[in-house]
Amino acid sequence: MELYLDSADYQEIEKAFQLGFLDGLTTTPTFMHRHGVTDVDSLILKLAEIVPVLQVEALGRTADEIYKEAHRQIDMGLDPKRSVFKIPISLEGVKACKMLRNEDIMVNVHLVYTLQQAYMAMHAGANYVCPLVGRLQDQGHDALALVEQCVDAVNYYGYDTKIMFSSVRNIEHVRNAINIGVHNITVPYKILRQMSENNFTKLGTEQFYEHTRLMTVKVKEAMNKINPVVSKDTSLQDAIISMSEYGFGCIIITNGSDEAVGVFTDGDLRRVIQKEGRDVLTKKMAEFKYNKPISIESDELLFKANELFKQYKIDNLLVTEQGKPIGLLDIQDI
Repeated sequence: MELYLDSADYQEIEKAFQLGFLDGLTTTPTFMHRHGVTDVDSLILKLAEIVPVLQVEALGRTADEIYKEAHRQIDMGLDPKRSVFKIPISLEGVKACKMLRNEDIMVNVHLVYTLQQAYMAMHAGANYVCPLVGRLQDQGHDALALVEQCVDAVNYYGYDTKIMFSSVRNIEHVRNAINIGVHNITVPYKILRQMSENNFTKLGTEQFYEHTRLMTVKVKEAMNKINPVVSKDTSLQDAIISMSEYGFGCIIITNGSDEAVGVFTDGDLRRVIQKEGRDVLTKKMAEFKYNKPISIESDELLFKANELFKQYKIDNLLVTEQGKPIGLLDIQDI
């Protein structure tokens, strides 16, 4: 089944075709008007340069006018081997279709709402017949049944025509098209993006990234490069200011010779103020008792750090290099 983009937004068209697997682009005067296009011919030529196949409107009230419009666009630079001219279904439209097909110029007969219209287009040699599913459903019709009947007619009678599932409104329409067995579907960029999305896929992918990171990234590569350190002679008030400046919820206390004696956290701060009041702010950091800081060497993998976080139920690890503190690893860094 061919996959086309349905759009006139040059930026999203450019982005979509960088994917490398789309078969072509369909566009309409309505799309162009909606996007404020004023130079239609210029846009058509720009699009023809970046898409494998361009399906563009050839409008006219009579077969001769439609025929001339298709040739006008070819004369201005469209490659007939990579261009399909879209013609609304009508007697004059299928006449023009036959005239162009006699010259091996590709045609899409669209705005099809009935099996009879589709049959006329197939019999006139249309390369594509394009029922508008969303619009039909808006009017209360069984659009999927029509598409299925068109596919059956092609398969039964052997017409050299591809049924294009168009006017796609939601991701379910894509599934419908696949189940019916259409030859082509053209989708808006919004739907194209949704086609590869699934919450379970997203969760599984994130888990793979997380586990790979734990097994391959070292602590020093993940940690914040700031080293939030104050000496034991620093007052609690100054230590709090440094903690805020560093942007951590804790700070490393050293004995003055690059040896960590503990880590003071914002939780410790709340506890000492509740116990001793605000006068405690003038105390030196050496006057407080510290548990031995849980540390990890900077060359360890995050896997080891994650084990320590779980084992000790803490949010920060003291990171050391040959025993000297060089910073903190926050659990969020994992």
